[in-house]
Amino acid sequence: MDLDALRHGNFAKLGEAVTDWEQMTRKLAGLQKDAENNLKAKADKAEWAGANATVSREFIAKTVAEFADAHTQADSITRILSDTRGELLGFRTQVNDAIGRAERQNLTVIDTGCGTFAVTGNTRPDWSSDPSGKTGATDQKTVNAFRDEIQRILSKATESDTSAAKVLRLLADQAKYGFADASYANRDEAADAVAAAEKLAKAAQDPAGMTLDEIAGFNRTMEKYHDDPLFAEQFATRLGAKGTLQFWTEMTHAHAGARGPELQTMKDLQTNLGLTLATASFSDSDGMRAWKKDLIAERNTNFLATDSFSPIGALGSQVISSLMGKGQFDTEFLDDYRKKLFEADKGAGDLGTRELWVKGYDGLDLVFGDGNGRDPLEGLFDGLSHNPEAAEHAFTSKSDLDHMLNTAKYTDRGDHLGRALESAVTGVADGDTTSMAPPHSAVQAKIMANVMAAAADGDGGADLVGKGHLGESFGNMAAAYMPEISQALAGPGAADVFLTNSEVSDPFQGKGLPDVVRFLSVTSADPAGRAGIIYGESIYTGSLLEAHLSDPSLFDGSREQVLSDIGTNAGVIEGIVGHSVADGEVKAAIEGEADYNSALKDKGDAAKTWTSIAFTGLELRDELGGKIMGSVVGGAAGAVAGGAVDRLMESQQMHGARDEGLYASAKDLYAMRDSVNQQTQWSATDALARHHVKFSEDGANDLIRNAVNKGWDDSSEYLTRTKERP
Repeated sequence: MDLDALRHGNFAKLGEAVTDWEQMTRKLAGLQKDAENNLKAKADKAEWAGANATVSREFIAKTVAEFADAHTQADSITRILSDTRGELLGFRTQVNDAIGRAERQNLTVIDTGCGTFAVTGNTRPDWSSDPSGKTGATDQKTVNAFRDEIQRILSKATESDTSAAKVLRLLADQAKYGFADASYANRDEAADAVAAAEKLAKAAQDPAGMTLDEIAGFNRTMEKYHDDPLFAEQFATRLGAKGTLQFWTEMTHAHAGARGPELQTMKDLQTNLGLTLATASFSDSDGMRAWKKDLIAERNTNFLATDSFSPIGALGSQVISSLMGKGQFDTEFLDDYRKKLFEADKGAGDLGTRELWVKGYDGLDLVFGDGNGRDPLEGLFDGLSHNPEAAEHAFTSKSDLDHMLNTAKYTDRGDHLGRALESAVTGVADGDTTSMAPPHSAVQAKIMANVMAAAADGDGGADLVGKGHLGESFGNMAAAYMPEISQALAGPGAADVFLTNSEVSDPFQGKGLPDVVRFLSVTSADPAGRAGIIYGESIYTGSLLEAHLSDPSLFDGSREQVLSDIGTNAGVIEGIVGHSVADGEVKAAIEGEADYNSALKDKGDAAKTWTSIAFTGLELRDELGGKIMGSVVGGAAGAVAGGAVDRLMESQQMHGARDEGLYASAKDLYAMRDSVNQQTQWSATDALARHHVKFSEDGANDLIRNAVNKGWDDSSEYLTRTKERP
């Protein structure tokens, strides 16, 4: 910055710009609030159908998000401009003060252009009269002192000006269309993030030279900034796609076999690097678009550490997939990357996929003990599990879905695939316990129907639970789709009793009953899968009882009929599970009561989050008295459902003829039937008391007992009609 520009520049225009941006930010804040409270709120409550259920709702959600991003970006720009203007005005005051003091000591400060200036003494005749020359020497020290002071001020002003321009350009470049969600309180905050990225990218170009202490420092910085859009974008683009892959290759090679603190440091680095790249993937700058394109292009490149003794290293796809275990990557990037990997994986066939990826140097460990990272589909599935939209895209094709399910029988990718499928059919990212899930779309329900059909296939479907290790995820998915499953079991016309949030009237396309029965039966082979079904049924039953007993207008019929229908459904669902266990074909997989009881307790922790984010999604529209679904995993579950989970977790003792814990026995068929009965009766009692409903508790319990018993008996017939039984 030129000295005269700082001293005499017209900062009034910058002040006007700040004022304009402040006004813009306030207007956008109002628009954001209006979009969220009116547009989105009404869209969430609307009973969508047909194209509106998918196209319009999604468009509205994205539009509201754009308003939020627009406000965030405008606020950041306002703060950076305001902060920069304040700093420059401060530097102007400082430099004018220094020049004023210099003039009082007969010194002149002159702008010499191109950011330079000169400090010279005013010529006076008496300066040469001192024979010792001390006066001249003293004056030169004064000149130097003023020169250095003014230079420091000018350097700071230049840094403030140039860094502000830099971060503002970077902010504008983050989104080619729309707005970025990068939020900064001031110029320093944004500039520090960019400077940190530049420093780390430079260090990452020489990974072999980094000591453990330096890696730990690298880690601390990345942990601080991995969610920062400017930091992430600058780190990735400065390192480049190939440099990013080479960096992680070098790190995993240099620290292979790490133990103790070194192992933890590398795991932390893997997490922080993955989160940083996930954040960077959302940037639409020219540099990041090139980075994403180049990264996918390098998927078949053989990456070797500089001192590797083996000519076989890691494919680019294996390297980047090993960094997808944490964080949410951009949907478009995941779509493009997934298409390439799916194409290669399908080309090898169901049986050949393991040979395609796992062959090679066995010493390679890209994930530090959590497998070896050889199968890039494992990391991809982890990435999909954190992005429900991309996960849904991945499994819309039945051909792709069937292939991936079949490969789970011959690889170790089943757990990863299961979490991705959960994300796809529920709209909730793996590990997210706070977000409200969207209503099940027609696409999500179709994927769920295809999963059930694959599991129900008599030719190897059961292997998906055993060999494929998908049982727990199947149980979670069954729990999330308990409303749709209940409707399929009850048959046409059951929608007014078994409330569902699906956006289609026939989510399983009329062919659900046999597949539903076999799916529940097969899933029961896994202790965690069975626990998921039981929790899902208990929570849904409790919520249905609470909804119908608190609002009779939901069903145009008697409360007795509602209680009977709900009780019968509970008996059918858990009867299918119980009879499957008793049939003996799944007993070997359960390995005794201890495995199941442990799974029931562990699953209870997850079920608690299902209710805390309102698992069943039963919500009443007060002003109209009509029914409206919030979501299945997300919405408004009540206290009755929470009480059902508490009882299951605590193994509350049953009262009556059998003195044993609720669901404590995996062997006794009738003990399980009595447990279903007791749990359903308790939920009805809770609902009656909570909403002060004048209804005989004894009468309700008797109705439920008879209904559950009938459903339990019916479940055996369902199984007989849909599968071969011993």
